[in-house]
Amino acid sequence: MTLLHDLTGAPPGMTGRALLLRLSAIGAVLAGTAGTFAYAGGWLSPGLLTPARIIDRFEQVNGPHPGFRRNHAKGMCVAGRFTGSGAGARLSKAGVFAAGRVTPVEGRVALAGGQPYAADAAATVRSLALRFRLPDGEEWRTGMNNIPVFPVRTPEAFYAQLLAARPDPATGKPDPERLKAFFADHPESAKAAALIKARTVTAGFADSTYWSLNAFRFVAADGGTRPVRWALVPNPVPAVDAAPGDRNALFDAFAAQLAQNPRHWHLIVTLGQAGDPTADATLPWPADRATVDVGTLTLTAATPEAASTCRDINFDPLVLPDGIAPSDDPLLSARSAAYAQSVTRRAGETKTPSALTGAAIHGAAL
Repeated sequence: MTLLHDLTGAPPGMTGRALLLRLSAIGAVLAGTAGTFAYAGGWLSPGLLTPARIIDRFEQVNGPHPGFRRNHAKGMCVAGRFTGSGAGARLSKAGVFAAGRVTPVEGRVALAGGQPYAADAAATVRSLALRFRLPDGEEWRTGMNNIPVFPVRTPEAFYAQLLAARPDPATGKPDPERLKAFFADHPESAKAAALIKARTVTAGFADSTYWSLNAFRFVAADGGTRPVRWALVPNPVPAVDAAPGDRNALFDAFAAQLAQNPRHWHLIVTLGQAGDPTADATLPWPADRATVDVGTLTLTAATPEAASTCRDINFDPLVLPDGIAPSDDPLLSARSAAYAQSVTRRAGETKTPSALTGAAIHGAAL
């Protein structure tokens, strides 16, 4: 009994019955903990959609690419600053919106998909992910795309869409019948796809508008909240002609533009009203909603991905400063969990060189 007393931390004078009760309690705690991990891993519910299954699906569709992000695999790091206009201070107590406040920013431009060496294509969805470094250790991380709505409403629909849109090895294009079946099961995605297809596709990263897609909530100093979406709207920029046959044309053009001059976007916040959908990213808000220009993003430099740059940053959309809160959109928690799973996997993998490791690509000085 002495060994059992030592292992359980029980007093030496504890009776055998009391000791058994303590062991049972310890066993229950251990079983509960194990059950939590089992549930999180989907072991107790084979049909449960978990972050691991979502990342498995990316790997199934795109093949193995160790060391790379499972989505938006092809990307380039950027850096710059955000200057608050002061107009957002009445909407959110986040310090980033204070008038004249300059916040350092680092980020990443990328193309959607899990193929890190694919040739750039104008129609591929472009993304801009940012990390704002606020005072006192706070951060704001956001990932935006150059599409006005998201193609699916739920994590389950996203999981199904990945397989439905998987290119057929024989044609290099998705199976039309499989896509037709997906859209029949998800009519909201069919409507969103039409909006995405109708958008204007600009020349490159520098003249793209990037939307938050998901709704969030701004929290004001007086505690008042309101739903918001935001978009980064670019200042006009001159086009840069790509070299013939350049597989990295979009990235090379953006690096060349940054090398000439900093590039600027206005952060335009759209203010939602009662009844505007906050849990469905496939639905746009009415065009007459009020907007506020809360500041200017200035990007000044681009560099290839490396350990000291954006390569290992997790642009988790739920890393938010005081004054910005998530909405009830189910995609936000799903994105956060899937990003964490992707980070965990690639952290233990050998880092393969990016397709964008050519000549040094540095922009204008701050």
